[in-house]
Amino acid sequence: MPKNTGVKYLWGPGRALLRKWPERNVLLLLSVVVGILCGLAAVLLKVAIHAIQRGLMHLFPSDGFNLPYLVLPGIGMLLSLLIVRYVVKRDIGHGVTKVLQAVSRNESRVERHNIWSSLVTSALTIGFGGSVGAEAPIVYTGAAIGSNLGRYMGLSYRGVTLLLGCGAAGAVAGIFNAPLAGVLFTLEILLFNLSMTSILPLLLSTVSATIVSYLCLGQATHFSCSLAAFSLANVPFYLLLGVFCGFCSLYFLRMTLRLEDRLGKMKRPLLRWALCAAALGLLIFLFPPLFGEGYDDLVPLLNGEVLDFEGKTVLSFFMQRKWAIPVFFALILLLKVFAMTFTNAGGGVGGTFGPTLFSGAIAGFVLASVVNLIRPDTLPVANFVLVGMAGLMAGVMQAPMTAIFLIAEISGGYGLLIPLIITSALSYGTMRLFEKYSIYTKRIAQTGELLTHDSDHSVLTLLKTSELIETDFIPVRIDATLGDLVEAVSASHRNIFPVLDSRGRFQGYVSLEDIRRDMFRTELYAVNHVYNYMRSAPEYVLEDESMESVMRKFEKSGAWNLPVVREGRIYAGFVSKSKIFNAYRVQLRDFSQD
Repeated sequence: MPKNTGVKYLWGPGRALLRKWPERNVLLLLSVVVGILCGLAAVLLKVAIHAIQRGLMHLFPSDGFNLPYLVLPGIGMLLSLLIVRYVVKRDIGHGVTKVLQAVSRNESRVERHNIWSSLVTSALTIGFGGSVGAEAPIVYTGAAIGSNLGRYMGLSYRGVTLLLGCGAAGAVAGIFNAPLAGVLFTLEILLFNLSMTSILPLLLSTVSATIVSYLCLGQATHFSCSLAAFSLANVPFYLLLGVFCGFCSLYFLRMTLRLEDRLGKMKRPLLRWALCAAALGLLIFLFPPLFGEGYDDLVPLLNGEVLDFEGKTVLSFFMQRKWAIPVFFALILLLKVFAMTFTNAGGGVGGTFGPTLFSGAIAGFVLASVVNLIRPDTLPVANFVLVGMAGLMAGVMQAPMTAIFLIAEISGGYGLLIPLIITSALSYGTMRLFEKYSIYTKRIAQTGELLTHDSDHSVLTLLKTSELIETDFIPVRIDATLGDLVEAVSASHRNIFPVLDSRGRFQGYVSLEDIRRDMFRTELYAVNHVYNYMRSAPEYVLEDESMESVMRKFEKSGAWNLPVVREGRIYAGFVSKSKIFNAYRVQLRDFSQD
């Protein structure tokens, strides 16, 4: 079974504290500490991004086109690329996905450098105009704080995992001033099987982070809105928006993964950076709202104002036509995926969280604008901008509860709770018709290493084949005599003997039952050989194979023991059903305990 299951880590001053206090009480204290640290990290990231952007403002001319758009994002991507490649020397992109991978297959261990590396590189990327969000990097930072503090204090695997979740929840709460959304984000996206007693540490962490953010940056909502009162007459349009956001979510997810795959085939980092930087710079030059997170451009939309692009883009002449504005923003909706992927593929560090909110707002604006052009003054545009943010988030991340309450918290738009629920639920349902997994879980699910709400599947995912291999079998050579085999039997407490060739490759096995008749006939000791008794294995298990796959092989073959081999069929040992079942019971007990 995994080394960490049900035991304390062997290092950390917390071991002495844990002897005096139950781990549950220690977790409550540490969750507050994690929340404070995550709140400070969120404040630091916000301040750093805004400071960089303010410092670059003098480069933009007061009139004429903003030519710095062509080069600034590429500079930020290059700086991040150099830091990642030559200082960190680890891949730190896709923060939320990396946190899920840490929980699924790395014992909830997040490397210590992620406490600072994601902050620095994402601040440079976004500050210089990279078209990504700061939320995923801060989640990675928060998870790193929680994971490393938990391990340092000597907590169990479950305790470290819960503290990792507290870090992620605190990070979301700190950057959005949204404590409830932070808890829901962790429950829906990161930690799928937390018990109700785990909610208290998460709440303490998010409240602590939010208070720190309030003290440092004030209590204003993330987005100031001028919203109209909810009208039942608009419900059909909110239903339409839900379906529209569902299909936009499908486009967002599939196009992102397709672009990442294609750009990932370019093995020369500097060439990939040059191409991505040029493409991103051109996109932002033509469509200025793609610069940075894009949140500043959402505030006018949320207050019913029209953005003025006169003199800011070469396409401004096009904006004078009746249908020009919704078409312009529809292009932004389609191209945001490209801008985001170019940023990350070119060496920048940022997440899909922010681009999802931005794209959802644009989707709501486009739909409401089109309807109002057909039937003037039918829909309150600001309402649909806000609700669209929740709709796309619910579809892309497949986290409808997080979407509903995050948007309500960051905007103060609780009066739109009904349309938020309608649109988010319908977008989520539409997306689920075509995609079972979210943008964060799609790739992990393809490897079979994703933890889910299914406890059986989650426990099997946590078990590692390499840690369940039994190596106390005595191997015999394929050309050895029966006498040699009998000597091995006398020295072994096992009834199976792996058969290897001269290069250590597994050829088959001999069972004690197979030689029982001949093992006392000494006249056959020099005549018969191992290959006369050898059986072929019904299945082979790879050393790094997922436990789900191993269990399918056991079920298919009906065997009780299966050989484990490395590359080149080199023998490594056997794995048995009994050991897997024992490890499963212990892991399930630790996984489910309150």
